[in-house]
Amino acid sequence: MAKYTREDIVRLAEEENVKFIRLQFTDILGTIKNVEIPISQLDKALDNKMMFDGSSIEGFVRIEESDMYLYPDLDTWVVFPWTAEKGKVARLICDIYNPDGTPFQGDPRNNLRRILKEMEDLGFTDFNLGPEPEFFLFKLDEKGEPTLELNDKGGYFDLAPTDLGENCRRDIVLELEEMGFEIEASHHEVAPGQHEIDFKYAGALKSCDDIQTFKLVVKTIARKHGLHATFMPKPLFGVNGSGMHSNLSLFKNGENSFYDPNGELELSDTARQFIAGIIKHAPNFTAVTNPTINSYKRLVPGYEAPCYVAWSARNRSPLIRIPASRGMSTRVEVRSVDPAANPYLAMAVMLRAGLDGIKNQLTPPSPVDRNIYVMNKQEREKEGIADLPATLNTALEKLQADEVMCGALGEHILEHFLEAKQIEWDMFRTQVHAWERDQYMQMY
Repeated sequence: MAKYTREDIVRLAEEENVKFIRLQFTDILGTIKNVEIPISQLDKALDNKMMFDGSSIEGFVRIEESDMYLYPDLDTWVVFPWTAEKGKVARLICDIYNPDGTPFQGDPRNNLRRILKEMEDLGFTDFNLGPEPEFFLFKLDEKGEPTLELNDKGGYFDLAPTDLGENCRRDIVLELEEMGFEIEASHHEVAPGQHEIDFKYAGALKSCDDIQTFKLVVKTIARKHGLHATFMPKPLFGVNGSGMHSNLSLFKNGENSFYDPNGELELSDTARQFIAGIIKHAPNFTAVTNPTINSYKRLVPGYEAPCYVAWSARNRSPLIRIPASRGMSTRVEVRSVDPAANPYLAMAVMLRAGLDGIKNQLTPPSPVDRNIYVMNKQEREKEGIADLPATLNTALEKLQADEVMCGALGEHILEHFLEAKQIEWDMFRTQVHAWERDQYMQMY
């Protein structure tokens, strides 16, 4: 991550002819918010004096305690390349503070910092995340609204002309690279209209910032191509959904704490304990890593998404896979996470789950190298393989019953997250859907 001083920001704004600054932050549901200011207000923003009404933001505060302050993280400075024509727009990601100068407990970014401090207290110096976000591209109608018409019939790793999203995907990569991303791969995914762009791992906080920036760039550039990009986990029935596989690793003073050349599978005790913690808490953190009604349409057998809690070094059907790379690249890949998740909250619960395994020296079950999708319930029970929650409602119940995961969110975020999601579930539960009418109107 680049390191900037206040003087650097002022100089870069002038050199780049920046006219507006977006002060960005993320609400509890993972939605990007921003306050845009003219360049004349930059000094005020850098003095941490920009205020906004927190009561208008989902899950922040009540109306009687609405004043909140934006503290820009100077190292997140970036200029949006596509804004060059009309005077450039730059971005600073902000932390949210109370009027008394204390960090706001309902800020997902501040909350992740709190869990990273718990990691440091255990002697680790870095928690790295390498995300693999997937998305779909749909055509827009004449009014600029998204349709259900895909712009290609491509499949996994296909090329043009089958992959008609290639030009859009290439332009997204070029924009991201101009903004400082190191892109490792981009390709068509398994389903028609589905794509994946992978960027280099980084520390968890920066990676979460990058995920939010990535989503914004993908949606912006897609619209320039007459397309709508969606990170909805399962927009279409009968094809694969979109995941955001998360590659996790703990470091201590520059050394990968998950690697042990003498350990079984070259994994350290720390890695095994971390895996055990993830397995113990996975059903309970799923409400956070898979936070929508639609998320659970993806977590079903047959579409490459995990729905069983197990781990393996080779098998791609369990929740956790250990990629083949070792040494500094040794990592734990959690495959259940989807791109609708608030990345700051998802990383907080997964990190705390892994740290719980380390603190309590938990032992993971034996790896499962069979295809779990073809195992029946009795075989899974014999192997000790639990199921992930099948609905958001079940996931919320499991979250509330797990003190460690509740603590990963903190009291404020937990309360407002549960409230918002229970409303979402009740709206879905009481709605009459087209499928029900198709099934029952003539039968009964």
